[in-house]
Amino acid sequence: MDFSNIACWIWPLIAGVVCGILGYLLGRLFGSSKEETTTHDTYDYKADLDACRKKTASLEADLEACRTKLKATPPPAAPAAASTTASMASSFAAGAATSETVIANTSAPSPSIGIIGVPFDAAAAKGVYGKKRIKEDDLTIVEGIGPKISELFHNHDIKTWAALASTSVEKCQEVLNSGGKRFEIHRPGTWPMQAEMAALGKWAELKKWQDEHDYGKA
Repeated sequence: MDFSNIACWIWPLIAGVVCGILGYLLGRLFGSSKEETTTHDTYDYKADLDACRKKTASLEADLEACRTKLKATPPPAAPAAASTTASMASSFAAGAATSETVIANTSAPSPSIGIIGVPFDAAAAKGVYGKKRIKEDDLTIVEGIGPKISELFHNHDIKTWAALASTSVEKCQEVLNSGGKRFEIHRPGTWPMQAEMAALGKWAELKKWQDEHDYGKA
């Protein structure tokens, strides 16, 4: 047998054996590390999954409790609410009617019936009205009454302040209506009251009221 070339094949054989042993050892090492890592990751995933399941179960329990509470709560009483609304509306209407009555009574006091005037004092009237000439029983001194309306009242035998003061507002409206459409639009609600102040010689009071209540003249 020729052993002259033994070195040519023995060294490759030894190198192959060494490489095989190293490959085996490295494979064992990395395989073990990968298995541990996989096991650890799997454990973490399982823990997270269990936590999610517990949280879901808790939320479902809370939802069921809310549903039970809603079912146990009685519905609102609709008739009672409707009754309350109707009561409020009735109170509001009553309040509005009362307010209108108070306003009407305040703005137009009821005239005295059968009033007897005092003697006319031209100087006192002139002292209040200044340059405006005041004639006795001149109905145009009343705010809202002009010559034409004064003539209408004269036609119905209402020719003095005392007579106008003793006339009801309804009668004053009848007098206006007798003159046609052009007179119906006037408001005689305060005319008897103004005539009463004139008949009693309350010139300062009458002038003050007229300055505060401008209804216009016809």
